[in-house]
Amino acid sequence: MTHPTPIRRDGDRPRLLDLYACAGGAAMGYHHAGFDVTGVDIAPRPNYPFPLVQGDALDVLAALISSGEIERYALVHASPPCQAACALTVGTNHSQGWGRSHVDLVAPTRELLEATGLPYVIEQPNGRAKIRKDLTLCGEAFGLGVIRHRNFELGGWTTEQPAHVAHRGRVRGWRHGRFYDGPYVAAYGNGGGKPTIPELQAAMGITWTDVRDELTEAIPPAYTRHIGAAFLASTALEEAA
Repeated sequence: MTHPTPIRRDGDRPRLLDLYACAGGAAMGYHHAGFDVTGVDIAPRPNYPFPLVQGDALDVLAALISSGEIERYALVHASPPCQAACALTVGTNHSQGWGRSHVDLVAPTRELLEATGLPYVIEQPNGRAKIRKDLTLCGEAFGLGVIRHRNFELGGWTTEQPAHVAHRGRVRGWRHGRFYDGPYVAAYGNGGGKPTIPELQAAMGITWTDVRDELTEAIPPAYTRHIGAAFLASTALEEAA
């Protein structure tokens, strides 16, 4: 396992630890909100746009806690694997008998996040993942070309749930042998009327990777820009009180 080295602060920007970083959709949003971001992922992520520690996220986080280095961070974001509870798996694969066992790291991740004593964010897709749905965000709220509902558990801090903006139409693509047009593209899978890479990049607001699997796994940066800005605003209010 590789241990993180101290990250240079950019002026007064707070530091954020991005666990299960993938290609950096969440990271970029936090960066735009005002954070210095360090990612952690078990796989090499050459397209990740910020410093990255390659290693098991739970091992890296445990090492940061035991060494006291976790105190360098103001906030921790985690998108732990939980494919067994993903709506696409539960609603489609399982109903068709296609499902298989998947790893669920939500509970052990939460346990370590609580041990840090820091505020945190756990992100999961719609489904049966056992997280509190303190915040639910949708691409339509940010004018994106994807719907992509995501749920967020907020540990140690809170923010208001924005109103859900009504969808303007359908997700473009084939459904049961029929093609439907619509203002949104499907940010998952391949084939069946799925978007081209440039269409997917534009719809998600992600330009630094052209790898389809990374794009389809990513959180639109607009979501975490909203979350990061809300966290910093709540922190500023606490300091002023």
